[in-house]
Amino acid sequence: MATHFTLPLSPSKPFKNSTFFTKNPSLHFKKPLSITSFQSPQPTAAAAVQTFWQWLSDQDVVSAKTPAKPGLVPQGLGLVAQRDISRNEVVLEIPKKLWINPDVVAASEIGNVCSGLKPWVSVALFLIREKFKEDSTWRPYLDVLPESTNSTIFWSEEELAELQGTQLLSTTLGVKSYLQREFLKVEEEILVPHKQLFTSPVTLDDFSWAFGILRSRSFSRLRGENLVLIPLADLVNHSPDITIEDGVYEIKGAGLFSRDLIFSLRSPISLKAGEQVLIQYNLNMSNAELAVDYGFIEAKSDRNMYTLTLQISESDPFFGDKLDIAETNGLGERADFDIVLGNPLPPTLLPYLRLVALGGTDVFLLESIFRNTIWGHLELPVSRANEELICRVVRDACKSALSGYHTTIEEDEKLKRKELNPRLEIAVGIRAEEKKVLQQIDEIFKQRQSELDELEYYQERRLKDLGLVGEQGEIIFWESK
Repeated sequence: MATHFTLPLSPSKPFKNSTFFTKNPSLHFKKPLSITSFQSPQPTAAAAVQTFWQWLSDQDVVSAKTPAKPGLVPQGLGLVAQRDISRNEVVLEIPKKLWINPDVVAASEIGNVCSGLKPWVSVALFLIREKFKEDSTWRPYLDVLPESTNSTIFWSEEELAELQGTQLLSTTLGVKSYLQREFLKVEEEILVPHKQLFTSPVTLDDFSWAFGILRSRSFSRLRGENLVLIPLADLVNHSPDITIEDGVYEIKGAGLFSRDLIFSLRSPISLKAGEQVLIQYNLNMSNAELAVDYGFIEAKSDRNMYTLTLQISESDPFFGDKLDIAETNGLGERADFDIVLGNPLPPTLLPYLRLVALGGTDVFLLESIFRNTIWGHLELPVSRANEELICRVVRDACKSALSGYHTTIEEDEKLKRKELNPRLEIAVGIRAEEKKVLQQIDEIFKQRQSELDELEYYQERRLKDLGLVGEQGEIIFWESK
């Protein structure tokens, strides 16, 4: 008899380059969706921008000749070209004295109490503390930071209800749960014992705000810097039309004889005066990841994916053998496979599926004699029973996941044609595209089910190798003389 297994299709995915991974708490939805705008009133924003620019000027960071300047744009604030800018031209150079990173925290009044914390937590506490201080030297920068973004971590229960059934909801709740645990730990170890260091009580909302600022504005892949906020440069917005990612920004020396460092930002495209300086944030992020980090999604199909999760059950009588084979081939007890809309299945998905489902008379492949060759066998159909099982289980899991949404693709596509506010636009886009990927997966395995009688399995391949199959596919027997 074949081994039975389950297929979880709604994991809370960890963020790339982070350690976030939690099980999902339940969430009770009470009211219909209502979304409000978080963009600051223009007069207030304009005044804050002017103060910020003057602060940068006083620091000798910018001047009238600086190619780009903060301005009000459709996204809120952005960098606007003050003159024509050539492709790859440097538009900003920000010295290290204006960076906010763990080194700045270590040198501050809360440095000693933050020394054992995760880097992002220490920087988050620094931001919160400086925000509370009216006379903070960072006040002009803090005043241009948003109070919230459209990141799903800031959505209300009513707004999250529009993500019902999606993996994005699962991920968002996992992040919120992670933040709550981190806050409670910080509250116990830092905030309560050292109240004198903070002028106002720090709340979970404050902590979440700082986390959101860091996720959406910090620069990554910088030489020697894993977490850094760079005022002014972090106003640069994203464009889906820009496909150049590398070389747009870097850290370099301030001069031939200087040991100081500067952050240099280049424009990846040519610009006319008055146009916005834009960059590509990350070519490899899915729409769900963009929604959590930045609060927007793109229309490109390759941003839409669904994660299919497989796991070797510990109750499987061949758990040890299967785990050994999986680890030998770069996988593990659990494996996540990102299925991208319009793309083929990941190459290791079918072999891993067949391994997890391996049972009955097929378990001879788990014997040590096959250990070095079994993955090659798993890349092709093993037996009709094994192939039929993986098709049935995957299709059942897809149907189950599709039943969790409260709208159909057709209803979502109709909503897309309407004028939606940003958060509802994200919700509708995410759930519509997730369903399309699920339908794609289901169709692939439905097609495979229809071809079960035509596939060639291990036994047939083995007989061919031994020369025991004729030209018409018949098995050849020899009689002893």
